[in-house]
Amino acid sequence: MAIKFSRLKLFRTQEGYTQEEVAEKLGVTRQSVAKWERGEAQPDIESCVALANLYGTTVDALIREMGQEKSLEEGRHIFGVVRMNDKGQITLPAACRKLFRLESGDAILVLGDEAKAGIALVNLKDFETGEERSE
Repeated sequence: MAIKFSRLKLFRTQEGYTQEEVAEKLGVTRQSVAKWERGEAQPDIESCVALANLYGTTVDALIREMGQEKSLEEGRHIFGVVRMNDKGQITLPAACRKLFRLESGDAILVLGDEAKAGIALVNLKDFETGEERSE
C-alpha cells in the first residue's frame, strides 16, 4: 500500500505558511517540500513528525486520505480537518456545504455531547420543515 501525502499543501495553507517557511522550520529545502506536496517524493519519518507538530495534527492525519475510508456507514461522511480561528469560527468544506445545502445566512443549530466529545450541526431550514433530504 502506497502512502499518499496529498493533503500536505492543505495543511500548510491552513496554517498560513509558505513552502520556504516550512522548509526552514524542518531544515530541508523548499524543493523537498514542493516535491512532497506534488507527490513526487515522500518525507522521512522525522520530517513527518515535524510536519504533524508544525501543523498541529497527527502523522496519521497527514497520510490518510480523509473521506476515503470504506468503513463508514452509508450516509455518514468525513469531510476533512478544519481549524477554528481566534474568534471561534470555522469554514466548513465546500463538499459539506453542497451536500447539506448550507448557504450564507442559514441558521445552524449547534448541539454537543460531552460524553462522546462530539458536536453536531443542524441546518434549521431542514429541521423546521421536517422534510427529509433526497440525494
